[in-house]
Amino acid sequence: MSNTSDTLKELYRRFVSHMNPPVWLGSASIIILFVLFGSGWSDLASSVFQQTQSFIVSHFGWFYILTATLLLGVVIWLWFSRFGYIRLGPPDEEPDFNTLTWFSMLFAAGMGIGLVFYGVAEPLLHFQNAPIVDHGNTSLAVKQSMRLSFYHWGLHPWAIYVLFALALAYLHFRHDLPLAPRAMLYPVIGNRIYGWIGHLIDIAATVGTLFGVATSLGFGAKQINAGLSQLMDIPLEVNVQVALIIIITLIATTSVVLGLDKGISRLSLFNISLGALLFVFVFIAGPTLYNLRLFVSSLGDYLQHLPELSFWMQTEPGDNWQKNWTLFYWSWWISWSPFVGVFTARISKGRTVREFVTGVLVIPTLAAFLWLSVFGGTGLYQHLYGASSIMQTVNDNISLSLHALLGDLPLTSITSVMGTLLITIFFITSSDSGSFVDDMVTSGGDPNPPTAQRVFWAFAEGAVAITLLVAGGLQALRTASLISGLPMAIILLFAAYGIVKALNVDHHHPDVPQVNKLYEDKKPLTKVEGRKESHDRLKEEMKD
Repeated sequence: MSNTSDTLKELYRRFVSHMNPPVWLGSASIIILFVLFGSGWSDLASSVFQQTQSFIVSHFGWFYILTATLLLGVVIWLWFSRFGYIRLGPPDEEPDFNTLTWFSMLFAAGMGIGLVFYGVAEPLLHFQNAPIVDHGNTSLAVKQSMRLSFYHWGLHPWAIYVLFALALAYLHFRHDLPLAPRAMLYPVIGNRIYGWIGHLIDIAATVGTLFGVATSLGFGAKQINAGLSQLMDIPLEVNVQVALIIIITLIATTSVVLGLDKGISRLSLFNISLGALLFVFVFIAGPTLYNLRLFVSSLGDYLQHLPELSFWMQTEPGDNWQKNWTLFYWSWWISWSPFVGVFTARISKGRTVREFVTGVLVIPTLAAFLWLSVFGGTGLYQHLYGASSIMQTVNDNISLSLHALLGDLPLTSITSVMGTLLITIFFITSSDSGSFVDDMVTSGGDPNPPTAQRVFWAFAEGAVAITLLVAGGLQALRTASLISGLPMAIILLFAAYGIVKALNVDHHHPDVPQVNKLYEDKKPLTKVEGRKESHDRLKEEMKD
């Protein structure tokens, strides 16, 4: 009996040894209450979700649009600024991961599962019903459909990720602040990040990450269910999707327990390789020349209209197109920013500011545009010039869009398996990366958080995804992103000011870029509570 008691005590000690109690308990309490409410009173929860979404998009839509555009402006300025040479870490620091592995992990975490879900359907839906042009003009309708798709998956979302990740990576690796969202506000509020303000920031980031990842997991479960229904005649229903979430959450838990090197990085590399293989197949088997022309013309059209799109808001009463598309996307990207930002920061040690912006803003944006041009372009071509019923399929069930496209190409049985497997692994990489991030944040910014807590957050993400599906399906998934994105948008604006301020200090004081160099006679500290004295000196440097 005593041995069992000692074992339980040891397990408990390990579980709480790296915990930041206010953040961990606060975040866990919110998630548990949410799951109990959504599962116990699903009808009431669905009604609350709908009313909340309506209120947010009506009163704060302008704020989302302006925030995303301001962040893009700051990131582009940083890309070309005098701060581009500054390294995320000591001047001689080498990156932890090679460029291909680095890109694979950040792209898989950033928007992989969402791009697979919407890559075929979104251009088709914009072609059919978008607010700017006469849809009787096929050429203009195609151009607009691609322009809007590029807008939703291009520079704006990746700029949101860049800003969050760059601020955090710089302050963590160069100034030894904790790898937690609260650190981004250190240049603004100083040591108050260790008080209740910092706790609230980290709680908002943790809950936002859970809701953002759960939204993607819900979409992924629907699309995997669609693939299995094509391959094995499994019914398309919520119960199947819940079972899929449970199974894949268990697999993701195994990956997150293995950690970055053995689990997450290898899965991400495999996923990107599989995605590239499917991309090449559709590019060759589909209308290759049409898609190449579409990519070039759409890229130019997007860049030409980018300033107009960045500030455009739909003001016609009763028209919900922008609410259902742009505002959902912007809130989704913002709610995902803690997850993608913390994770990207964790894997970006040793990169320069300019290299970081290039790798996280420009390259993923071009990759997303190529994906949309090939998959969305092939879908448009099948609808316009083939005998395909893909538009009807998309209208009936968006989850079937990828499989409908593959069904009109050769080797359908093989490519459908590849597509389902791709979605499944994106599902896993999103879940394990999100769990890893939540564990880091609730552990006070520890870059190597304890395994036991990773398991809790992996299970929590699955539970939230299931709750959202049961309590309202896609509507609930969208609302979760809108709610969690609002506080993070405010935090990101302060972080933008803070990173510019901190980089400016570093640029003018290159001889003392790191906190630990100011205290060479002291052992570098790793606990959040033990860093305050060093940060006081950094704060004085910033004032100077």
